[in-house]
Amino acid sequence: MQQTFYKYQGTGNDFVMIDNRQLSFNKKDTKRIAFLCDRRFGVGADGLILLENHLELDFKMVYYNADGNESTMCGNGGRCLVAFAKQLGIVSTKAVFEAVDGIHHATIESNDIIKLQMQDVDTVENHDSHMFLNTGSPHHVQHEDQIEYFDIKNKGAKIRYGVPYNNEGTNVNFVKKLTDDTFRVRTYERGVEDETLSCGTGVTAVAVAMHNTGETKKNHVMLQVEGGKLQVSFDVDNNVYKNIWLIGPATYVFEGKI
Repeated sequence: MQQTFYKYQGTGNDFVMIDNRQLSFNKKDTKRIAFLCDRRFGVGADGLILLENHLELDFKMVYYNADGNESTMCGNGGRCLVAFAKQLGIVSTKAVFEAVDGIHHATIESNDIIKLQMQDVDTVENHDSHMFLNTGSPHHVQHEDQIEYFDIKNKGAKIRYGVPYNNEGTNVNFVKKLTDDTFRVRTYERGVEDETLSCGTGVTAVAVAMHNTGETKKNHVMLQVEGGKLQVSFDVDNNVYKNIWLIGPATYVFEGKI
């Protein structure tokens, strides 16, 4: 079967986008989803996203990791899907859609900048060596001064599959503080099982964790990832992080048939 697809990327975090408003895509075919994400035999991407109709909102987001399995929320993927919806003529400057973790609002600004509102965070676990929190996806956050030369894939995999994450696993973020409001982040993503150039829910987790632990007092944080720069802003009310916005570019790359 011939499949029309669109390729988008957000700071190097890339996705195969499919317009599934007619529900023609077989969502149970995990092998085909993994094939489309394969960088040697398929299109190549960190994940695949379906855009579907929603009865009340602008659209629905269904996200799959590169391994073919449906997954938790993807921040950069959500931003790219908003850009895709604009290309399809579904939205213009604002969007409201449903993802696996709930309803998201987004705004479309100039120069391909998409602002995506993330879910509130009411729990940040502070441990001796790391922090853990859920920003739509689970994230382990830890400091790493030698981040430039750190073995992200192997060290990340060890944490991802280790105690206490054995069953569900987690995404793993390594962080280096650069200034009072700027952090460098490298992320190992579960489902991709490797380092990705950027992770939206990951930088959101880092920004919240760094504020929660006093590493920054700013509520607008800059994140430098391997694929570019992202921003996260938020409000704090009784230790609950609200009005969280993930901000950055979402870029159309190409489209085709496979």
